[in-house]
Amino acid sequence: MVKFLKEKTDLTRISSVLSLFTLVAFHWPFFRLVLGNIEGGFNGVLITGGLGVLMFALNFLVYYLVLFLGRFVGKCILAFTFIGNAISLYFINTYQVLITDKMMGNVFNTRYSEASGFFSWSAVWYLLFLGVVPCIYIFARRFDYGSWKRFFARTGIALAVSLAIALVNMQNWPWIDRNAPKLGSLVMPWSYTVNSVRYYNSVKKQNRKEIPLPDAKIVSDGKDVCVLIIGESARRENFSLYGYGKPTNPLLEKDSVTALIADAAATYTTAGVKAILDHKPSNKLYEILPNYLNRNGVDVVWRSNNWGEPPVHIDKYYKPKELKERNPEADDRYDGILLAGLREEILSGSKDKMLFVLHTSTSHGPTYYKKYPPEFEVFSPVCTTVEMSKADPKELMNAYDNTIVYTDYLIHSVIEILRGIPQRRSCVIFVSDHGESLGEGNLYMHGVPILVAPKEQIEIPFIVWTSDEALEIDPEKKVGQYHVFHSVLSFLGIDSPIYDESLDIFQPPHKR
Repeated sequence: MVKFLKEKTDLTRISSVLSLFTLVAFHWPFFRLVLGNIEGGFNGVLITGGLGVLMFALNFLVYYLVLFLGRFVGKCILAFTFIGNAISLYFINTYQVLITDKMMGNVFNTRYSEASGFFSWSAVWYLLFLGVVPCIYIFARRFDYGSWKRFFARTGIALAVSLAIALVNMQNWPWIDRNAPKLGSLVMPWSYTVNSVRYYNSVKKQNRKEIPLPDAKIVSDGKDVCVLIIGESARRENFSLYGYGKPTNPLLEKDSVTALIADAAATYTTAGVKAILDHKPSNKLYEILPNYLNRNGVDVVWRSNNWGEPPVHIDKYYKPKELKERNPEADDRYDGILLAGLREEILSGSKDKMLFVLHTSTSHGPTYYKKYPPEFEVFSPVCTTVEMSKADPKELMNAYDNTIVYTDYLIHSVIEILRGIPQRRSCVIFVSDHGESLGEGNLYMHGVPILVAPKEQIEIPFIVWTSDEALEIDPEKKVGQYHVFHSVLSFLGIDSPIYDESLDIFQPPHKR
């Protein structure tokens, strides 16, 4: 073994071995997708075989280039990619995810407390055997890098093979182009490297100075408070308010709330929350609801046990740590911390118009069973594994349903707090950032591109309560996340040039 490691090996052989290992070890999901979307016969063989040879040739080309030009640094780069490949494959196989730029956004925005929830021994084995072992091989072997002449010959052959395969499959380019988004999300290591760059390019564009909206003015008298609760991964299908067979909303069903039919604008947190706070669909960074109202004289308070919102420019922004310091008796392990001291803060407000935003994380997987206090485990037994594809479907559903029961309690508690403050006309709006897959179609959690996402990730609850019995809401009206901005303006009596009556869930002011 020692002799084997001491002997120099040709860079061509090393690159070939690593390329073959990459093709075989990390691309079963890729070829499963290919075989599931082609017809049999010679053309199917041509596509499958052509893609396999093309991936081998391109990986060989890149590995040869990186190792020849980078030497030790090149080894480090390849080691990083094998670690990344192993982690990506674990998530693809376990949670059926696609490694898109949106998914990389989820990765870069996930806190340690959430990331640690994905830990399992399977993840360790993936990382060890598919990540660490190849790294040891790369660093232990001594390379014969050869001459520049050999370098140009080998890279030239790899390029020629890649071009030949592309030309042979020319008639299949339309099929490849049609399936490129899914195929590209399963190619290692390009899926996460290219999409990481795409994600940061989009962030760079979005993080430019936000575009200010036209000035608004308060035109109604009286003291009003609106509490906007942003849900996390709450899908409409599991709310008994919408006809679900299990009693997941025992409190809200007695609260005279209006449950509207709504769809999410995206299937991941950052885009979903942005849609809730934006006045219209746009990739531009317009002034969002809390910033806009705060600038125009409304007392705005943001309480968050989550992440992923656009930049919030207000003074009263509180995370669980700050809320715990102000309310030492509160339990900061759950979203209930967002309610700590809420009544007192509303009562102490000096402005006539107030907006509170509560950003929850209650139904975020995979550890649903950790998202609610023990007394809310209404349905049992529950799933306690993070490997959702291996979980008992009933136990997984029970754990998720318990998060909806806890959500029911949180919304009801806010309503009760507002009922106890009759001196302010009040309103509660609960809307989720996106839905959640729980095994349907072998999909789990969320993040599937919106164009191909299943209904479980798109259909969300939109629940409204108001103390103003004269305020009419059409229960049959189908709404979306962009209705929030205009409905809050309407309720608080804010006159703005950007107000859109068609996106107001309440009866328009001029018709009241």
